Amino acid sequence: MVLDIWKKINKKQVDPVYLLYGTEAFLINETKQLLVDNVLDEEEKDFNFSVYDLEETPIEAALEDAETFPFMGEKRLVIMQNPMFLTSEKSKGKIEHNLAKLEDYLSQPAPYSIVVFSAPYEKLDERKKITKELKRKATVVEAKKLGEHEIKAWVKERAELHGSVIENDAIELLLALAGTNLFMLTSEIDKLALYAGDNQPISKDIVDRLTARSLEQNIFSLVDKVVHRNIEAALRIYYDLLKQNEEPIKILAVITGQFRLIYQVKELARKGYGQQQIAGTLKIHPFRVKLAAGQAGAFSDEELTRIMKLLADADYQMKTGGMKKEMLIEMILFQIKGGKTT
Repeated sequence: MVLDIWKKINKKQVDPVYLLYGTEAFLINETKQLLVDNVLDEEEKDFNFSVYDLEETPIEAALEDAETFPFMGEKRLVIMQNPMFLTSEKSKGKIEHNLAKLEDYLSQPAPYSIVVFSAPYEKLDERKKITKELKRKATVVEAKKLGEHEIKAWVKERAELHGSVIENDAIELLLALAGTNLFMLTSEIDKLALYAGDNQPISKDIVDRLTARSLEQNIFSLVDKVVHRNIEAALRIYYDLLKQNEEPIKILAVITGQFRLIYQVKELARKGYGQQQIAGTLKIHPFRVKLAAGQAGAFSDEELTRIMKLLADADYQMKTGGMKKEMLIEMILFQIKGGKTT
């Protein structure tokens, strides 16, 4: 698990070869940055840190650097980007790589160097000999989207890096408000930890007051107020969005998207799909499925069908100028509260 590898790196327990692959850019970048911070002192970076693009540089030239003794330090860090030869895709460049040289290096890595292969690809070609050999010899970080348990553990660890403790219900609210994008979460956690300081935990109240909300997350909160039939609070969120110059037609589209998700989750759950299966089918993060499933229980099938029809009608009226756009969403919220969605 990537968090376990990060813990080892932070303890200066580094391995000679790393393979970072996958499409979650944050995990790849964070792992590289941790290695830079823990392997080299600031004054060593000019002499003992190299980055090569393997679409422009042959592997043997990069390995020659890795085999060179470090200058004024104990370790050399060599990062090799874009190793297309690990995939089934054809390289855009015309570089020929001597992969036999890489196999030789993997059989006996330089004890004073850390070599990092950074492969931002969803899949590697497991049929290739060099891919099998690298995965066997290297410490592998698969940079895929973190599951709910992993992302919560990561949030706790990120807070602890700043000497803060974040409460469990605060984590739940943070993920609901900020989403699961790790770049966004990093910014929010760092800000929350700075505010809380060493003297108090990061509470649900602090998260609620300080977390920046995207339009989508504001709409999630708005729908959640609707779920609990608190239309006054839903209207407050709606009026705030209007003050922020959000277009009513865009707000309506995101509300419709959230109710469509609730409907889809409810329907797939009825067919026996688990939350992970639903996430895979709808191509969304499992945590979003969990939240939508919680909201789905507040509506009957008939209510959801009526709400979807109401939203479709409102969309038509907005686009044909049948009624003032701002008023249409207000009417929808009141009709949902009263159950009069026809």
